[in-house]
Amino acid sequence: MQLGIHLPHVGRKAGPEAIRRAAEQAEALGFDDVWVSEHIIIPRGAPYPPSAIFLDPVLTLTWAAAYTSRVRLGTSVLVLPMRHPLPLAKELATLQNLSAGRLILGGGVGWMEAEFAALGVPFHERGKRMDEGLAMMRAVWSEDPVTFPTRSIPAEIHDMRMLPHPCAPIPVWIGGSSDAAIRRAARMDGWHGSRIAPEQAPAMVARLRALRPDPGFTVSLRSGWDGADDGALRARLDAYAAGGVQHVMVEPFGRELDEWLALVERVARAAEGIERG
Repeated sequence: MQLGIHLPHVGRKAGPEAIRRAAEQAEALGFDDVWVSEHIIIPRGAPYPPSAIFLDPVLTLTWAAAYTSRVRLGTSVLVLPMRHPLPLAKELATLQNLSAGRLILGGGVGWMEAEFAALGVPFHERGKRMDEGLAMMRAVWSEDPVTFPTRSIPAEIHDMRMLPHPCAPIPVWIGGSSDAAIRRAARMDGWHGSRIAPEQAPAMVARLRALRPDPGFTVSLRSGWDGADDGALRARLDAYAAGGVQHVMVEPFGRELDEWLALVERVARAAEGIERG
């Protein structure tokens, strides 16, 4: 099982030095990848996310990439329907090339209706916008010239060019546990879920494997950790591995940077001895 760690790009601890130190630490400790999340704008007083301080995920990963050479770079998750696919495709292809092919695109449809409204994007069309947007990005990443007819996203793409293409294919992992999200994930390269307890993992893995039995399809989970019990964290990781989960990303809940970095060290120690691959 592979192990990733979230970067401290949210809340008062977020900043360039925090990202640099955390990325370098993750690589030194042997984590497989580092991860970021996304909110662009949120209502004042919203109960979640816990802070309105939210560094841009793609720029954060670009900063982290500049200080590392091995760890992969993942998004958990980009809310794809909120963005126009073409500028996003350009940003992601650039990051893939600058990082020598280390990007994992985790994507989801999103859930905060007020955020969509602020961005002028129809909330109730987000599913079909996401499907069309993913297809559009994959087209401009692989075809030259490219023609892409659209139905949901305002765009006229006929005999056009977007270069350079990514230096390696960008794997797409889909978040969400709805039937639509599971079907969407099965058409892509992996599933990146959350809020799945260890005892629920085998059933979810079986559901995904029924659609995509090939080992190249990755089953990944995001799991928060408050630092209360190292043994409980190890037991959770062992249970996920036994249930067939191939990748776990741990998000520490430290408020200050030093606390965060100390929790990351404890995650690394708790994972010692787990078969990695």
